[in-house]
Amino acid sequence: MAETRRRLRSSTVVLGGMGVLAAALSACGSDPDRRCVDRDSYDYINGYKIVADKNCKSGSSSSSYGKGRKKTGTKSTNADWYYDADVSGRYADNGTFSRSEAVDRGGFGCSGSGSGGG
Repeated sequence: MAETRRRLRSSTVVLGGMGVLAAALSACGSDPDRRCVDRDSYDYINGYKIVADKNCKSGSSSSSYGKGRKKTGTKSTNADWYYDADVSGRYADNGTFSRSEAVDRGGFGCSGSGSGGG
């Protein structure tokens, strides 16, 4: 009977460890949260104004300024993807325009040093 309990405990530990490893690896491969924002709309209190996703290119951004500039009506929109931002209403703040930087911020097990100076 004691041998059965011991096997059960060790298999539980192994399965639990596999679950943690799977969660860590899947977190690395997932895309960070992103919002399409107008780079020219920054407000000190609110952040960047969120615009329709169609204004941003569907691929990931190379973070070159002015890349997503589109003319909408009489106004020009300088749209780009903004990653891992705090969203409040129609504004996003405290994020990054660099997708790779947003991925490096994420969970343990991800590639990259993870030690960003800031």
